[in-house]
Amino acid sequence: MAKKKENSTNSINSQYITECDLTYAVCKTGGRWKLLILCKLENGKLRFSEIRDRISGITERMLTLHLREMEKDGLLKRTVYAQVPPRVDYELTEIARDLIPIWRQLEDWGKKHKKLIQEQLLEVDEN
Repeated sequence: MAKKKENSTNSINSQYITECDLTYAVCKTGGRWKLLILCKLENGKLRFSEIRDRISGITERMLTLHLREMEKDGLLKRTVYAQVPPRVDYELTEIARDLIPIWRQLEDWGKKHKKLIQEQLLEVDEN
């Protein structure tokens, strides 16, 4: 993989991201799939195919990229078993388990917000 240029916009932006703890946390867990992958692993280890089957719409390539990135970031533990065919399990690390109550609160907020928006849309339609 090519090395990033130190003066690139991406490198400069990453310096700002690491200065703010909230932005840093959002970058580590943000995106379309990361929180969903983490949530699927909440109840224990899963194999790649089990994760893929539980998340409709994710491509194998995208799942692979996110799993690698989250393993590198210390959110997932990857265990490879020496057998044929190869077996690989993924599970949450202790630091990732700390996120469970946070994503529960975020889920509750999402439910409230979605309901609020739906009610507002109904009011607009009625008027």
